[in-house]
Amino acid sequence: MAIGFVLMHVLSLHENEVFNKLLKIPEVVEVHSIFGEYDLIVKIEAKDYESIAEIIIHKINGITDTKTLTGIKMH
Repeated sequence: MAIGFVLMHVLSLHENEVFNKLLKIPEVVEVHSIFGEYDLIVKIEAKDYESIAEIIIHKINGITDTKTLTGIKMH
């Protein structure tokens, strides 16, 4: 299983809308509002890294920039 953490810049008036739209994406398992340079962090779990790349979160209105970090689930 591949894991991705996506840091997002979101327009201030769109934060709730973006938050709720992200939760409707099946591969999105967590969404958290954060303080600092970014506004949201999103945890994505998918079968492989290519699948993480295919999840089109950039098309959600209000997201202005993202940074994706990938990893693996360790037991």
